[in-house]
Amino acid sequence: MAEKLKPANVRGGLSAAGLRIGVVASQFNSFITDRLLAGALDALQQAGATEEQIQIVRVPGSFELPIVAKKLAASGQFDSIICVGCVLRGETSHYDVVVSETARGIQLAQLDTGVPLIFCVLTCDTLEQAIDRAGLKSGNKGYEAGLAAVEMAQLVRKIAAKSGAASGGSTKSASRRGRRR
Repeated sequence: MAEKLKPANVRGGLSAAGLRIGVVASQFNSFITDRLLAGALDALQQAGATEEQIQIVRVPGSFELPIVAKKLAASGQFDSIICVGCVLRGETSHYDVVVSETARGIQLAQLDTGVPLIFCVLTCDTLEQAIDRAGLKSGNKGYEAGLAAVEMAQLVRKIAAKSGAASGGSTKSASRRGRRR
């Protein structure tokens, strides 16, 4: 009988040591986004991050998150960036446009730069749903985003290190090349 396959698993860690994390936070619906931001900062602190490792940039609304996140990512100064926002459904189709373009913009910025951009934009039908996701019944999605930022930064570093070793390049240069694309 053939042996079972046991492929290697590569995972990111949850230590923020040596990482630089950016946070882009929407000011619109600040009642919610401030709670998400607090949750993200709590997770980063528990992962070992210090104030010096984190930079917060405020934007007017969720629609403005992608351009600022992309500029931060393209700077080469950050290992991951958390995008914090909250869009609540209204009576018009404005919600659909903002949600769709914000998500698309963040994804494109992530793919263009090679820096993990963590999507922490609540897209809720009601304020009550948003409140539940910003620290009540459903936990704090900001906290989850903080952990995801650390894990993805570590994972990208590991992959870059393996790529650099395979191609004969150094880990630092492979990591920098990936962030400057």
